[in-house]
Amino acid sequence: QVQLVESGGGLVQAGGSLRLSCVASGSIFRINDMGWYRQAPGKQRELVATITSGTSTNYADSVKGRFTISRDNAKNTVYLQMNSLKPEDTGVYLCNADVTYYTGRGVSRNPYWGQGTQVTVSS
Repeated sequence: QVQLVESGGGLVQAGGSLRLSCVASGSIFRINDMGWYRQAPGKQRELVATITSGTSTNYADSVKGRFTISRDNAKNTVYLQMNSLKPEDTGVYLCNADVTYYTGRGVSRNPYWGQGTQVTVSS
């Protein structure tokens, strides 16, 4: 029904930058909130940043002032600009979207997750 595909991860030195992208595709009627989460080895998944359909944003305290979330509704895409990266930012970054989609009989609504993209920050 709906697929999310992330890109933009990689290996970067501390202090560097990366820009992640997540594109949603499928039988989309409307994308509501979107967000980025991350999971480091041996740790629970944690929220990084979210953005509403009205572009209000929310950030984890650990990334405030360094990361910026944005979205392009025409492209069904959410971005995460990550600056001043630290080794503790290392992890798999996953995209999440709350999507209203066509069912053939009308619409329904579900949260969806991407497969994730690896971000590794070396010291």
